[in-house]
Amino acid sequence: MADESKKEEAAKPEAAKAPPQQPTQVQVVDDDAIATYANFCRVTGSPEELIVDFGLNPQPIGVPKDPIHVKQRIIVNFYTAKRLLAALQMSVARHESVFGVLETDINKRVRPGLTQQAPAEKKS
Repeated sequence: MADESKKEEAAKPEAAKAPPQQPTQVQVVDDDAIATYANFCRVTGSPEELIVDFGLNPQPIGVPKDPIHVKQRIIVNFYTAKRLLAALQMSVARHESVFGVLETDINKRVRPGLTQQAPAEKKS
């Protein structure tokens, strides 16, 4: 019996014996990166890739009367998009755990009391 377990152990591939790998740190050089602000994004794509356009919407409330000019376009494959999604979800969850839930409805952020005042006005 002891000989059989030794044979099974020896037959296991080396990868199975190795301890789990720690995440590796990738070195990034961002000296030439250009930082810009965007408050608008649009996602389109094809079966092979996603296209994410970023721009500045000067009228964030309501429907903008002027067209939004796209300033940056990022094209990624779906594998990169899924990794980006996971990284963004983790970052937003961490932010919300410290600072509270982010309200994405701009009308509730600009006029937060509006939704709470409506029921009180009906009682008057």
